[in-house]
Amino acid sequence: MKRILSIFARSSLLLLLMAAAGGFARAQPAANQHSFARGEELFYEAEFNKALLRGANIGEFRFSARPEQTAGGDPLHLVGDAVSKGFFTKLAGIRFHEHFESLVDPAQFMVLRTNKLDEQGKRVRVSDATFDHEKRKVTWTERDPNQNQPLRITSLDFSEPIQDLLTMIYFVRTQKLEVGKSFEIPVIDSGQVYRVPVAVVERKRIKCVLGRVSAIRIEPAMFGEGRML
Repeated sequence: MKRILSIFARSSLLLLLMAAAGGFARAQPAANQHSFARGEELFYEAEFNKALLRGANIGEFRFSARPEQTAGGDPLHLVGDAVSKGFFTKLAGIRFHEHFESLVDPAQFMVLRTNKLDEQGKRVRVSDATFDHEKRKVTWTERDPNQNQPLRITSLDFSEPIQDLLTMIYFVRTQKLEVGKSFEIPVIDSGQVYRVPVAVVERKRIKCVLGRVSAIRIEPAMFGEGRML
């Protein structure tokens, strides 16, 4: 049962992340320009849309993009928070909170560092990933802040380009999303490298708090052998 709840929590998180990735359809950015603004803050809610649970909230996700002032330059600081909420999650005992922080070189959109807090019920993990793009190697560490145990350390080689779970959202938003096209995103998460295929399914008009807007539906392949779930 705990394994099922853990998969449900992580699935909900990833679906929230990729829902944020699609965004509203806009004119494609020029080369070397981002399709988002620094200082941008977005908020999403996840809910059931089937049968008796239609409209029941299961989680929310907030993220922001802002500059990080450092002596060595002006990297981009991405922050994301995903948390379970609502009556159903309390009834089923599904509680999760994920906090992400990613430091990015904005000129080439390269992830430099990832910090993550993963809370699923009583299970807590804190992890950190540092990317060395000259050596093309990432060093990932994980610890349980509630246990006095040595760090779990993993070093991995990677090929460019590479993303983490949070920068993947913004990377998708920088792509030219044409219906019928697909592309693959190499992602490092929890000390492993995944290749996430993303299909651009359709362009449609949807109704939201802003009125009727043009949107793009995308479908990431997250489940199955060799996938993130």
